[in-house]
Amino acid sequence: MQVRREKRQRLLDHGTEAYAFDLERSHALAEVRAGWGHLQAGEETQDEVSIGGRVVFIRNTGKLAFATLQDGFTPDDNGERLQVMLSLAEVGEDRLAEWKTDVDLGDFVWVRGRVISSRRGELSVMAAEWRMASKALRPMPVMHKDLSEEARVRQRYADLVVRPEAREMVRTRARITRSIRDTLEGQGFMEVETPTLQLVHGGAAARPFNTHLNAFDLDMTLRIALELYLKRAMVGGADRVYELGRIFRNEGIDSTHSAEFTMLEAYQSWGNQTTIAKVAQDIIQGVARDLDCFQVENQHGTIDLGGEWEWLGVYPGLSAAVGEEITLDTDRATLEALAEKHEIDINPAWNDGKLVMELFGEIVEPTLQQPTFVCDYPAVAQPLARQHRDDPRMVEAWDLIIGGVERGTGFTELIDPIVQREVLTAQSLQAAAGDPEAMQLDEDFLAALEFGAPPMGGLGLGIDRLIMLFTGVGIRETILFPLLRPSAH
Repeated sequence: MQVRREKRQRLLDHGTEAYAFDLERSHALAEVRAGWGHLQAGEETQDEVSIGGRVVFIRNTGKLAFATLQDGFTPDDNGERLQVMLSLAEVGEDRLAEWKTDVDLGDFVWVRGRVISSRRGELSVMAAEWRMASKALRPMPVMHKDLSEEARVRQRYADLVVRPEAREMVRTRARITRSIRDTLEGQGFMEVETPTLQLVHGGAAARPFNTHLNAFDLDMTLRIALELYLKRAMVGGADRVYELGRIFRNEGIDSTHSAEFTMLEAYQSWGNQTTIAKVAQDIIQGVARDLDCFQVENQHGTIDLGGEWEWLGVYPGLSAAVGEEITLDTDRATLEALAEKHEIDINPAWNDGKLVMELFGEIVEPTLQQPTFVCDYPAVAQPLARQHRDDPRMVEAWDLIIGGVERGTGFTELIDPIVQREVLTAQSLQAAAGDPEAMQLDEDFLAALEFGAPPMGGLGLGIDRLIMLFTGVGIRETILFPLLRPSAH
């Protein structure tokens, strides 16, 4: 770094910009390759272009210098590379010497010259003029193997330069979110934005991050879900709304969980758990179509995202897995015996419904590799879902399991303000008793419901987990700049 700093200072001392203004490119590198890629080995043109890019390879010889420039990546291009050549005859002795002295790997340079094909058939720009565009003071890793997995995440900016897979992940994420928006807007959904800072945390069972708003001297939280404000929009007359929003949960971090992640929530008036499941399937199959990836491989085999997806009730699914009938009336001792048999730790404070959910999650869920809507949960599972029309001990809600991992959830939404108050009051009592994940009583949300909300279906999809499905990587790889423990710790 000291050597690079000295080069920067030398440029400035000579009256040369180390960080230049107004260097206009006539072509991106991909446009040069598209326009002149047909040139044969040794063929030269008088066509002149001006280009720019980051130096990712340098080779200097006596009267020639070679470098490879890399362009920025775009939705349509993963970062094209192109060779530039500098010769004594074209740029002169002084400028060739300055190139050899001043230019390092990682620098951004601007080059103007003729498009040719080298004797080895490499499409190149033969420089007539060059300028330093931006001097890099810290050396880039020469190859992706020089970055450990930990360093790749901590120094994502370097990872993006040297590893094509990292750039492709960013582009894939952009394609997926664009596909989601296209599907929803094609079905009449409207994208809205809701507050990140909230007075009351709700919409999910999760521990929030707490903060303080100095201007109002108010304790606040970062949102743990998008749900309650989107439902306020539905009360106000929005017919179909969605939000792709950042969510913050002060919980564990592992290969499938992040403290900060992106969630899609969508609400459809006059809908229910069945109609919103169709929306979820359309979204994911739309992504599969746009990525041309209906068959996804994982360690258990091939996941087929095409066709119609299965529905599986919690109690029938658990019964089939354990080889005995489990129903809403199964006694506690039987459930605890199953937990012991399958070596599942339980909390004595759990009620029977919570225990059934744990049994299903540990025994059945990992086996569901093909897309499956798991439905008919006990009522304790989803405090914001509507009671089941056939049995009030259950709720009309589903979890979408693909590859043994929950990818999303959907409800027939609870819109009765009296019942909703009872549910949130019970949650607030749990919070007062010390449960950090229990929801608080949100009086403004209840007031909104009392104005009347249309019947609706609601959907939540974890964007990061959806990307994990299509790419086969952990959650840290799907997030451009994931939250990490400081290296000093």
